[in-house]
Amino acid sequence: MPKLVGERLLDATVLVKKVTSAPVEPASAYRDVTLPADPTAWTVCFQTPATDSPVTPATAVELSLVAPGTDCPARAGAARQASKAPAPAASPTPARTAVPVSTPVPQKPKQPQTPPPANDEPEPVFFKNCDAAKAAGKAPIRRGQPGYRDALDRDKDGIACDK
Repeated sequence: MPKLVGERLLDATVLVKKVTSAPVEPASAYRDVTLPADPTAWTVCFQTPATDSPVTPATAVELSLVAPGTDCPARAGAARQASKAPAPAASPTPARTAVPVSTPVPQKPKQPQTPPPANDEPEPVFFKNCDAAKAAGKAPIRRGQPGYRDALDRDKDGIACDK
């Protein structure tokens, strides 16, 4: 598989078509960002199968993308809005500090909301083997998804427990 990370989807698709006839499956690298109808100008952040992995004409290719000018997340499936959520909360707080009675009221609802941003990052998942992943209903596991590790990916195609 050629290196596709950093390429625009349009260019990456041309490279993929040289090694496989299976369709390219584009996906947003951020779980809370929707791909537009035509993401050909978006940039590849993650690819499955990995660079230099052996492929056949039937090998499916998944590319995780970001909009032009957007940084790639640390891993596929991260939340983009997690960093923006505190910013809107900061602007209402100064407005409420002028009214001392209002300040304690919003803080109580915000305290239960504090854990969800921490939950934006999936909890670490470890499967002893592929049987355990299949029993949990999580197989196959693609590179970048919780529970993926090279030891479970026997053919090194970026998809663990796929056989």
